[in-house]
Amino acid sequence: MRSAVWLPLFDELADPAVVVRLAVTAEEHGWDGVFVWDHLRWRPPVEALADPWTTLAAVAARTSSVLLGPMVSALARRRPQVVARQSSTLDRLSGGRLVLGAGLGSDRFGEEFSRFGEEVDDRRRARLLDESLEVLRAAWSGEPVSHHGDACSLDDVTFLPRPVRGTVPIWTAGFPGKQPPLRRAARHDGFVPVNLEHPDQLAQAVAGIHALRDDRRAPYDVAVPLPVTADLAAFEAAGATWWLADVDPHSITVDGLLGIVRDGPFR
Repeated sequence: MRSAVWLPLFDELADPAVVVRLAVTAEEHGWDGVFVWDHLRWRPPVEALADPWTTLAAVAARTSSVLLGPMVSALARRRPQVVARQSSTLDRLSGGRLVLGAGLGSDRFGEEFSRFGEEVDDRRRARLLDESLEVLRAAWSGEPVSHHGDACSLDDVTFLPRPVRGTVPIWTAGFPGKQPPLRRAARHDGFVPVNLEHPDQLAQAVAGIHALRDDRRAPYDVAVPLPVTADLAAFEAAGATWWLADVDPHSITVDGLLGIVRDGPFR
């Protein structure tokens, strides 16, 4: 099981220079990935937030081996044609190290949909998410894209340059006990379970995803957010391929994160 530092870009971590320092330290100590939260607003006491794409570009420029990406991005509130350009650019800057985490998002943590006039209905956001992922796959192909839907409208547009490996891995987030997120996850490259409580939940979700996949031999990742105190070996046995080191966004400090990073990843 590989390990990643998972950073909420809030308050002290809203400074990209701080995140770069953490990412460089993580790489030096053997971590496999550095992923960041993607939010426009969060509930108090959080006051400051950073943009994930700009921050990740700085991380990409100062690291050489860790995978990186937004984990996860609520694509329903982002224009897919813009994300296509951002993702390809970041992937090339990093030498092909980008992973795109994608999900529905939620209005309950910071009202970041309702306060900006974005879609608050989960089912409509799910349709926008699936449409956006379809557009991204088409854009990364390097072929002309024509698409007319609710998320965007494209008329014979070619997106070049392509990502380094011709595409970007997509890990989709969702509740492990619900079928629509599992069906979505089976169509892509990885799954990020939300609110996971027990390894048995994970094992059941992983089995459900693999039963739905067209090519069960293709590589597939399951990235599980868990605190450092969790029984990581049990979740690895249940099917996790990545551990995302989960921290409390309201209480974590830079010094606390440096301690986690310097203790090293799960092996």
